[in-house]
Amino acid sequence: MNKTQTNNAASRLRGLRTFLFVPGNHADKINKVFSYGADAVILDLEDACAARDKVAARATVVNALKKDHQGLGYVRINGIDTDFCFRDLDAIVGPWLDGIILPKLERPEELYAIEWALSEYERERGLEVGAIDLMPIIETGYGMNNLEKLCSKPGRMKRFSFGAGDFTRDVGIKWSADETELGYVRGHMILTARAHDLQPPIDTVHIQLDDNDSYAESVATGVKFGFQGKLLIHPKQVALANQSFMPSPAEIAKAKEVISAFEAAERDGSASIQVNGYFVDYPIVEKAYAVVAEARLQGS
Repeated sequence: MNKTQTNNAASRLRGLRTFLFVPGNHADKINKVFSYGADAVILDLEDACAARDKVAARATVVNALKKDHQGLGYVRINGIDTDFCFRDLDAIVGPWLDGIILPKLERPEELYAIEWALSEYERERGLEVGAIDLMPIIETGYGMNNLEKLCSKPGRMKRFSFGAGDFTRDVGIKWSADETELGYVRGHMILTARAHDLQPPIDTVHIQLDDNDSYAESVATGVKFGFQGKLLIHPKQVALANQSFMPSPAEIAKAKEVISAFEAAERDGSASIQVNGYFVDYPIVEKAYAVVAEARLQGS
């Protein structure tokens, strides 16, 4: 196993907090993007790539992924309703690719079609079938309405992500700085993923790059709702998201205190206690165990 494979295996074990986009047609930006500390980088052939460059950018992203790099390497292909989609897949699938980002997923049939194509390319190229991750973005009203159907037979999809930019445009919602208008769909995504035993979803990008306060609020909201991580569009967003989507030192200390007190009480026959005024029973202590386990995975 080479250095890149070792780092990528560690990233999968640790969980994915940050997915950083970079235009697939900007070789200079791609050369730097893996150094910013994101768990995964998304080399973008879709919205961030100029139409005239989409074909040539396929080779650019493959060349970048073949080089040693930190973190996982994903490619966002063009939508299944475009002329580029399946040619994108043909050009980029290989042992250098960790995952595909599929934009604007709306129907189960689209998920099946991409799954079939990926499996055929994996077989053809001597890869383990299912080795390449597939993470769709839910970013239309129709896709959100079909989320239950999409998650009921997910195939290789382990998690999905949320694209609020296209979603709010499609539905006609005003995307505000505090994002309160997104509360319903965020809750819907979390519950649907859980009901189908998928990983927690990845939260939407935040596009107001000059407003650090609203970005911090957006990250905190995603954490509170139970998202696994966040899509990012600028390197300066990485550090806060990486830090926020893992237990803080205070949370780890509190969890350990709860576990210690509860285990002592349980030995004496009690399964409901107070710890610093906080009621603790089995569900609460199980959550504390989960915090400590996540902290270990993240290396805290």
